[in-house]
Amino acid sequence: MDQASIIIIMVVIVALPVVMTPVLMYICRISDRLRNGLAILTAAATFILTLLLYPFIRDGGVVQQSLFEILPNLEISIHLDILSFSLAALASFIWLLCTIYSIDYMAKEHACSRYYPVLIFTLGACQGIFFAGDLFSLFVFFELMSIIAYILIIHEQTEEALKAGYKYLVMTIIGGLALFFGIIIVFEIGGTVSLGVGVIIGEPSLLALIAFICFLIGFGMKAGMFPLHVWLPDAHPVAPSPASALLSGVMLKTGAYGLIRVVFHVYSVDLLRSSGWNNILAILAVITILLGSAVALTQTDIKRRLAYSSISQLGYVLLGLSILNNNALTGAVFHIFSHAFMKSALFLAAGAIIWKTGIRNINDMKGLGRLMPVTMGSFSLAALAMIGIPPLNGFLSKWTLALGALDAGMPGYVMVLLISSLLNALYYLPIIIPAFFESPEGEEINDHGDEGSHEVLFKIKEATPLMLSAIVILALCTIFFGLTPNNIIFSLSRLTALFLLGGGSF
Repeated sequence: MDQASIIIIMVVIVALPVVMTPVLMYICRISDRLRNGLAILTAAATFILTLLLYPFIRDGGVVQQSLFEILPNLEISIHLDILSFSLAALASFIWLLCTIYSIDYMAKEHACSRYYPVLIFTLGACQGIFFAGDLFSLFVFFELMSIIAYILIIHEQTEEALKAGYKYLVMTIIGGLALFFGIIIVFEIGGTVSLGVGVIIGEPSLLALIAFICFLIGFGMKAGMFPLHVWLPDAHPVAPSPASALLSGVMLKTGAYGLIRVVFHVYSVDLLRSSGWNNILAILAVITILLGSAVALTQTDIKRRLAYSSISQLGYVLLGLSILNNNALTGAVFHIFSHAFMKSALFLAAGAIIWKTGIRNINDMKGLGRLMPVTMGSFSLAALAMIGIPPLNGFLSKWTLALGALDAGMPGYVMVLLISSLLNALYYLPIIIPAFFESPEGEEINDHGDEGSHEVLFKIKEATPLMLSAIVILALCTIFFGLTPNNIIFSLSRLTALFLLGGGSF
């Protein structure tokens, strides 16, 4: 496939969901079934088109193409390399599963004519972020995604949802302004904001440091980095569960993606090491990991607990990025994939529990493993992967991160990973164990109907096949991509690390 064809496919991947948004809005007036089918078809087509780029990436291909110029040295452009392909493929895959899950989950919800167009438009914005060829284009798509995602957060239109949406919107505006100032400074110093020209800033200076801090604020806010995480625990619980899965599984990763581009395309590894600026990111990452895990322990609402867990898990990615060596960066990129599978499965399973039983408090989930064995089995598998139990994918990413920390002579980071894993066990096992080994409250009887027996009568209350299919596929991914250390995703992660550390070439 030649470069011209690759460019056309990339443009279509971004444009298709955007173009289909008004079509979905119109179709909503005609048929709900047609709207649902068209939404799934759009997400599936985006995923398939993204996979078509793999042969080009496999051969080491890179594309940097200007689409049109706004001002001298300021343009809208697209960029394709192994990092952008990997995250675009991940995003479209998770989006497809969440769209399928939404069909039954949202069937009895209000404002579906708004939900589906917003869901699909946000997919296009995310793909635009991953394929952006310069900081300005990345900023445009980043802000589009952030602002439109606000509609998903406030979808329920309850007082709690509106308050969470307001907090999210304020943080988004602050992050957007910081990101914009950072881009202006980079343009002033380097004369360009293109991601295809190599390193833009090669020498440390006060302005360069200010820009770096601005990027930490702008992208760190979306990644849930301390102390910019305050919007996240409120936004996830109030959003519809498929939207929560996308917020955690994909949209948080756009912040990590932005920081990766800043570290390796705006600055350089040598500059960050010599100046010690990477230590700023490392300190914030460690606090994010430990704080997220510690606060998750105190939460009784299942979705709030998962939200704080997401804060901690994204800290792993930031920690791997700050260490700046091959194993650490491989672990960070692989954990982006691992967390997307694990946390999407957890949020969708939690959504199925709430949708079917109305239970949100983890203290009320005793016996749910008997009532919803497939859902709770998938939840448990993803939770064990989050803890880092071998041979699941969460173990592989943490192991690789630990190797990177030891390679850098930083065993303290290994202790942070171990402490975090222990905390993960402390807030996931109290959900899993009672779900399978305790009886559903109010259903404990014996053969003669007398009280005091430990035999339990129960009825299976699983979610619908469409919802279960998305949950089970994601849960199985945690096994498959952990049992096979040389799997395609781990290989992509290692190649991505080599690509970035090699200055954008293999």
